[in-house]
Amino acid sequence: MRHRLARRSITDCRRQIDTLSCARCGRPLYRDSPTLSLGEVSNIDSRKLAKLCREIALDKKAEDVLILDVRDISTVADYFLICTGTSEPHLKAIADEIARRLRDTGIRPNRRNGYPPSRWIVLDYNDVMLHIFHPELRERYALEQLWGDAKKVR
Repeated sequence: MRHRLARRSITDCRRQIDTLSCARCGRPLYRDSPTLSLGEVSNIDSRKLAKLCREIALDKKAEDVLILDVRDISTVADYFLICTGTSEPHLKAIADEIARRLRDTGIRPNRRNGYPPSRWIVLDYNDVMLHIFHPELRERYALEQLWGDAKKVR
């Protein structure tokens, strides 16, 4: 049906879809961007990923950056990275920079929740969960105390 609406042949509509493509012109998106297969992503050490995220957050001037090792006490993730941004634009800058730099290496988050006006952004990278807080919310929710049994990673 879609080939008739788009005035294309049926063979055009049955072409293999192996990349993301533009809905309007059909050209592939992100042609030159490196991507990792699921097998390669699973081989990335979660501790190294957490430390890389910490370095990126520190490059963006995040405050009170903390990595908690929650492997022994939670099945949600292996590591939590908790950091603070001083303003809503700062929260967005930290989250966007982490997502961009990891995407450049082929790692994409499973989910991204929150937005700057909510003052809490969460990036979920399977084994590493990033929490980027505004100072007031970080103090209110106190994840460090909630996961107090977790070891701190240096």
